[in-house]
Order: sequence, then structure tokens, then C-alpha cells
Amino acid sequence: MGSVPPVLIFLVGALVVALTKGHVRRVVLLAIPVIGALNLLGLEDGATIELELLSYTLVPFEVDDLAMMFGYLFHLAAFLGNLFALHLEKKDGAGVQHTAAVLYAGSAIGAVYTGDLISLFVFWELLALTSVFLIWARKTERSFHAGFRYLVIHVLSGVLLLSGALMLAHETGSIAFGPISLDGSMAGWVILIAFGIKAAFPLLHTWITDAYPEGTPTGTVFLSAFTTKVAVFALVRTFAGEDVLIYVGVTMTCFPIFYAVIENDLRRVLSYSMINQIGFMVTGVGLGTALALNGAVAHAFADVIFKGLLFMTMGSVLQMTGRINGSDLGGLYKTMPITATFCVIGALAISAFPLFSAFITKSMVMTAALDEGYVWVWPFLLFASAGVLEHAGIKIPYFSFFGHDSGIRAKEPPKNMLWAMGIGAVLCVVIGSFPSLLYSLLPFEAEYHPYDWTHIVTQLQLLLFGALAVVWLMKRGIYPPEIRALNIDAEWIYRWFGPRLVHGIGGAVARVDSAVRTRVFEVVRGTLRGARRGHGSQGILARTWPTGSMILWVAVLLAAFLVFYF
Repeated sequence: MGSVPPVLIFLVGALVVALTKGHVRRVVLLAIPVIGALNLLGLEDGATIELELLSYTLVPFEVDDLAMMFGYLFHLAAFLGNLFALHLEKKDGAGVQHTAAVLYAGSAIGAVYTGDLISLFVFWELLALTSVFLIWARKTERSFHAGFRYLVIHVLSGVLLLSGALMLAHETGSIAFGPISLDGSMAGWVILIAFGIKAAFPLLHTWITDAYPEGTPTGTVFLSAFTTKVAVFALVRTFAGEDVLIYVGVTMTCFPIFYAVIENDLRRVLSYSMINQIGFMVTGVGLGTALALNGAVAHAFADVIFKGLLFMTMGSVLQMTGRINGSDLGGLYKTMPITATFCVIGALAISAFPLFSAFITKSMVMTAALDEGYVWVWPFLLFASAGVLEHAGIKIPYFSFFGHDSGIRAKEPPKNMLWAMGIGAVLCVVIGSFPSLLYSLLPFEAEYHPYDWTHIVTQLQLLLFGALAVVWLMKRGIYPPEIRALNIDAEWIYRWFGPRLVHGIGGAVARVDSAVRTRVFEVVRGTLRGARRGHGSQGILARTWPTGSMILWVAVLLAAFLVFYF
């Protein structure tokens, strides 16, 4: 092996970042992912590091095609994220944000190169512990509470993963990070739930829509790139071909659309859109064929770029205006034309326009569903694709840059932010226009040609009718307006229902406690009164008996004894 485990470069780099500042720190931030990417070129397929711990064999480092694919992706994401955050200064918490971001990226890279579940658990928890600082760094009350909830949920995911790993070791004698069956295996289900939390399965997804919009303008770009994609990687590694994931994935593609339509916070719209895109990946994992798995991996790669680009554009808007609600924005294209252009490119990419990235990735999953006879899956994915066009392809650029003129005349963001967005925009076009560049990196053997006339015509029809539907709904006044309100979905469990349930149970317990205490005290008081009557100064048991009476009773008892005994 001619290289070192990639995570080491990021761990050392984070230390250097923490100890430096100014231009030196900026150079180091850009150098870390570049050096890391060059290091990847020297990794040999099949290279491993093994350690013995008690009776288990730990594999903290293992190389295969799947790990390499995500390794390339995460190094690219780290470079774009660091470039986008290069302008941060001391007042922005630059030291904390930069150090946390490098450690966060390193944790994700470490996770995809592990070969056992215990090592995965270590990086699984590091993902949570490092990323939460990108939320807290915004220094608002909302970000503090959101970050705390985020941390609790992700620590819970880690506890479930560790528990599942130990259960699996008891069931099979192995903790290998590889295929796991759900048939008759409690351990498998526990591990699946642990992965499902980080993958934002339905009802387990609210941490994304709760925490990501509260992150810093630059921090959310990192958040969108790593945690969920590590979860997708883990699902591909362990649960490929499990039918339950088809149903989970299809649900994920559809339900966020309805929330995104009525959401006002544009970064929260993108958070719902992220769940929608992960749904395509999870569906591909559930289908389990080579084409479907390649589709899941390829779409994860593309999503990191176009979703990162969209989060960068919205982060730039927030950075320059201090606002992010659709109702407060509009008309920014007049003074932020470059950012607006990049946002439109990201919107075209996520909407799967021909010559843009999602066109060559999302369709792989949809084609695989038809090839495997899951005809019912295809209409749902088609509906989800149309929904993406509405909430991410049209809503995001329209309400932020075009729409009604808000009167805001903000400048373009710093040059480093523009460069990061520019690179992301170029990649969206290059990947979509030259699919072989991405396909050559995919880990499974499968042949797919995205640019056939059927696919092109079908997709253009979908996009055209989707756009016309949005226009018609707006003209008719049916399209939901942007309202300054909190949109609550399943998180009502801990925002509304949970507190009221706890309050109700607490009140009932208090009432029962009060009644029991009252009754017990009454009994105790009654007993004490009885005791006082007998043992008090005037009680019968406290009276002194005359000596003569005592002698008389002794004589009577002695006489009775003599009579009955003899």
C-alpha cells in the first residue's frame, strides 16, 4: 500500500487548522482535500488494516470500489465546502467552523473505509459530535435548541448501531461491515433503524428539516454533503436487495413534496428536497440490482454537487441579505446575477433536465424498477420527479431571485463563495453532458445509456407539463402562498404532542401522588392519635398501678396455674 488511511490526513489537517489563522489557515483548508485526493490514487484495492480486540477482529481500514467512489465524492465535497467557507473571520467563529468542518469530512471518509461495525460506530458518533458545531456556530437560540435535538437523535442512532453490532456478534459471531439479512434477525432490524435515522427514513427525518435550516450559511453546505450519504453508503453495503427499502424509498420520494410546497424557509425547502432525493437512492438500494445500486451511488454523487450548489446559493442569499424566507425575498437577480445564474443551474440539475447531472443518475433507478417488474414504483418516482421540479427547480430560484421585487439590493457574495458555486455549476453540466466520466467510477458492472430518444422526450414532456402546472396554479391563485409561519410535520411529536403528553402524565401523577399522600397522612395521623390515647400522659397504659393490686393479680395467676396444672 503506497498511501495512508485517508482519515489520518484530515485528522492531522484539523489540528493544523486549529493552530493556524489567516492566510496560512486558508491554504491549509484547500490543501487538505487536495492532498487527500492525491493520497487516494495510491490506495490498492483490497488493502486492509486489522486489529484484534478481545475476541473480535476490527478492520478500521478497508479498500474496495464502493469505498473509493465515496472517497472521491467526499474529498470533492470537502474541497468545495472549504472553498465556500474560506472568507470566514473570527467574528464568524472561523476557528470552530473550519476545524469542525474538516473533522466532520474526515469522519465521513473514515466511515466509508471501515470494514467492521465497531469501527463504523466510532466514526458514526464522530459525525454527530463534529457536525453539531456547524449548527451551534450560528449562535442563536433556535440553532442551540436545534443542535441539541440533532445531537440527541444522532447519538441515539449510534447507540442502536452499537447494540445491533453486539447482537449480530452474538447471533453470527461476526461484526463484519457487509451484507446483513433481515430474515429472523433482530440485530439486522436494529442496525437498519440506526442507518435509517441518518438516512432520514419517514418519521425519522425531522432532524434534517429541524437542524439544517438553523446551521450557518457555510455550515449547512457541509451538513448536506456527508451524514445522509454515509447512511446511503451503509445501506448499499449491508441491505442491498431488501424489499422493505423499496417501500421506504418510494415513500421518501413523495411525502416531502407536500411539505416543501407550503414551506416558506427556502433552506428548509431544500432540506425536504434532500429527503426526496435520498428516497431515490434508498429505492435503488432496495431494488438491489447492479443497475439500481449504480443508480443509487451515482445519484448520491450528483446530489452532493447540485444540492450543495443550491445550499451555497441560498447560503449566499442569507449571508448578503440576512433573510431566507421566500416571502421576504425576490428581485435579487438585479444585483446578484451571478448567484442567480448558479441557482438556476442547480435547479436545472436537480430537476433532471437533459445535459444536467440528475438526468443521467435518477433515471437509472427508474429504469431498474421497470426492468425488475416493479411497475407500480415507476409512477411514484415520476410523480416525485415532477414534484422536484416544482419545489426545487422553480420555487427556489423564483421566490429568491425573481418573483416579486422585495426592494433588497444586496451585492454578490465574496469571491471564494462565487468560485465554489462556479465549480459546482460546471460539474453539474459536465457530469450531465459526459456521463461516462461518472459511470467509469461506479462500483458495479452494469450498462446504461441515458441519452436515448425515449428518455429525452419523456423527461422533456414531464418537465414541460410540470412547469405549466405550476404556472396555472399560480395564475388561478391555488398555489400555496408564502406565509410567515412554522411548518410542522412529524416533529409535532416532540414540539407539541410530546410536551403536552409529558405535562398531562406529570399532572396525573401529581394528582395521584397528592391523593395518596393525603390518605396516608390521614392514616398516620389516626394511628398517632390512637397511640397518644394509650401511651400519652393520661393514657391507660401510662397509668401507675398500686402495689397492692399487683400483688393480688400475681396471687390470682399463681392460683390459676396450680389448679389447671395439677
